[in-house]
Amino acid sequence: MTLSEFLQAIHQSAFATAIREGAMLFPLAESTHVAALAFVFGTVVLVDLRLLGLASRKQSIAKLTNDLLPWTWGAFVIAAITGLSLFSSTPERYFENGYLRLKFLFMFLAGVNMLVFHFITQKNVKDWDTDPVPPMGARVAGGLSILFWACVIFFGRWVGFTL
Repeated sequence: MTLSEFLQAIHQSAFATAIREGAMLFPLAESTHVAALAFVFGTVVLVDLRLLGLASRKQSIAKLTNDLLPWTWGAFVIAAITGLSLFSSTPERYFENGYLRLKFLFMFLAGVNMLVFHFITQKNVKDWDTDPVPPMGARVAGGLSILFWACVIFFGRWVGFTL
């Protein structure tokens, strides 16, 4: 099966037809997607501002991260499910959309940044966990995270304006 055939099969599915032709499903999925993404961004920014030393300076980074990450991942799963629902409505058009590709590029970069932070920078978090201003590596990770997620939101909004 070619990519074109795969996208056409998604387009012709009963689920995609219901999303595309239903009066309420597309707006409901879109609204839920935007709200979930806002929640992801909000919780990520809370941690990132702490990593930058700009907020919650008296709170442990490890505790803040442990408290917020389950909520972040829950909202991310909802955003992914609703995003795939939106994509299914007209997959050929979405697949060709340059802004959607940029959105996914910045989501990928945010993911790589998160992995580098968690597996390299955060290894010695015990040494700086309660410092008001974390080391440079943590601050760079926080700044890049805010930038990448802001780009995800920016390009994601442009997807809706260009379809």
